[in-house]
Amino acid sequence: MKFHAEKVTLPGAVLAVAWVVVDELYRMQVEASTYLESLRGRHCSPNTQRNYASRVALYLTWCDERGLSWSAPGFENLVKFRDWLVSEPLPARGKKPPARPRFRSDGSADAVLGTMTEFLGFGVQHGWVSVDFALMLSHPKYLRFLPQGFSAGEGGRFREIQTRTLKFKGDTPGIEFLTAEQVELMIRLARNARDRFLLVLMRATGMRVGETLGLRREDLHLLPDSRGLGCFHQGPHVHVRRRDDNANNALAKSRVARVIPVEPEVIDYYREYQWEREQVPEAAGCDMVFVNLFRAPHGRAMSYPNAKQLFDRLATWAEIVARPHMMRHTAATEWLEAGVPDDVVSDLLGHQSPQSLKPYKHIKDRRKREAVERVAAARR
Repeated sequence: MKFHAEKVTLPGAVLAVAWVVVDELYRMQVEASTYLESLRGRHCSPNTQRNYASRVALYLTWCDERGLSWSAPGFENLVKFRDWLVSEPLPARGKKPPARPRFRSDGSADAVLGTMTEFLGFGVQHGWVSVDFALMLSHPKYLRFLPQGFSAGEGGRFREIQTRTLKFKGDTPGIEFLTAEQVELMIRLARNARDRFLLVLMRATGMRVGETLGLRREDLHLLPDSRGLGCFHQGPHVHVRRRDDNANNALAKSRVARVIPVEPEVIDYYREYQWEREQVPEAAGCDMVFVNLFRAPHGRAMSYPNAKQLFDRLATWAEIVARPHMMRHTAATEWLEAGVPDDVVSDLLGHQSPQSLKPYKHIKDRRKREAVERVAAARR
């Protein structure tokens, strides 16, 4: 039996998108769907819910195809599941099979294991999973070196934490970014002004795709002086705000609003997009920045699948790997390599913890090492 993630609409005061797990006959898997409902209760974004739903569905399918109980598969079988995640080729994306099989990275596989562990831990609270089995999924770890900002407590009582038993260890964090040449190529390949502005804005601001698609026209303050709008931030800038009532269900991850300055290049691309948008009468009544202009329903807010399809098309044409979140990684990497202070980069990205910047620092250090090695090689 195969399980998969399915999107549903929850009626209420405000229509909201939710994700559930169903089988081949579209029967809801109750335990997984209850777990996903808890994510909504924690105000996780729809994109996070979708990712978790897909990971849980993958785990349930693997167990069912092998005749295992998902709630008590045995620890040895979970080890086999971990190994399967990186040894099983991924299905082809299009009609044409790839020249070489694709496999999950250790980072992607580890994300699946993390969700699986959390799902099984959630099952303990509801009596679906035994406490003894859940105890095997974590073990105590003593922190010899404390992360920045972490307090060990009186007598070091917080130095011992619980960590996952099943995980992938690697020195390279799962941060992928695009080169300047790749970004420029994507911009040139984009077929319309809206898509070009989307690419330029995401690269210039480091916004998440949910934050970008959730922008409203009132959030763009692109004048040299915005005091006439009641805003006292200097220079052209963009406001990033979390809203729960966006028609396209786009959601900013952070609840803390922030302001990101932008350069004249962004304004130039926005003007081109504005002219293009004005040619579609249906778009006039929509307050969202990014709307459908080229296919029905015209004037409706652009959705995440639309943006994902755009990146997929451009990646195919450019013969590169490109995903929306890589634009955020690209912006952060470029800021750090330009010498922007860490605290400023964290504020631009909307990070709540200084630790969130650590993977980007790893890339910066690697780039410096590569530069030194290139110079050394040239001297030989």
